[in-house]
Amino acid sequence: MRARMALLVSGQACEIREVALRDKPRAMLAASPKATVPVLVLPDGTVIDESLDIMRWALERADPEGWLQGEDAALIAQNDRTFKDHLDRYKYPNRYGLDPLEHRAGGLKILAEINARLSVSAYLCGGTRMFTDTALMPFIRQFAAVDCAWFNAQPLTHVQFWLATHESSPLFAAAMVRFTTWRDGDKATLFN
Repeated sequence: MRARMALLVSGQACEIREVALRDKPRAMLAASPKATVPVLVLPDGTVIDESLDIMRWALERADPEGWLQGEDAALIAQNDRTFKDHLDRYKYPNRYGLDPLEHRAGGLKILAEINARLSVSAYLCGGTRMFTDTALMPFIRQFAAVDCAWFNAQPLTHVQFWLATHESSPLFAAAMVRFTTWRDGDKATLFN
């Protein structure tokens, strides 16, 4: 989602191939043996298979909203490591065999810090949506969706408003468009 949003904001057109991870196409595995999404294959054959790297690549070509001015590397690293670990163990407790409530509490602690930060500005790096906001939003959205009633009852009014603002944006709606699942040999869909 965050890679798609950066591609859209930057105006970088690409072919998109929606894949089912339970049935990974051979072309995807050939491009990136890591076998995760997203994968961006550039015209020269270069493969970028990390969403943050795709975001940076797109925004280095065109950054009309100035997103790269709002990249908090420490907050993004905390999100992509610690918060994501809590999210996975809270969202998929059977996969890890751990107490999901312990990990929900760990995620909530991080969200409380983000809530405090959002109490002084509308977005994480100032008054407008930037790189850090877009990098964190999909994970916070997943965390909220595990138990919406519980999440909405937490004292996270700034995070809740920030998340609702993202979810109601035209950019989010455009990024969330579903495409037909692509299979080897199918034509790709133009995105952007």
